[in-house]
Amino acid sequence: MLRYAFIFLVLALVAAVFGFGGVAAVSMDIARLLCMVFVVLFIVAFAMHALRGKAPPI
Repeated sequence: MLRYAFIFLVLALVAAVFGFGGVAAVSMDIARLLCMVFVVLFIVAFAMHALRGKAPPI
């Protein structure tokens, strides 16, 4: 999922360089949304491992 966020970020940067403002804005919003979803899922997974008393896998 984080990989898709980086892909949309790169797409937004390329679109901004070539002057496609609408495509750049939408791609940046998608990248931001995917990054936030990734962070939330990471925090939930970390909390679940902490509550179980197990060390997180490396």
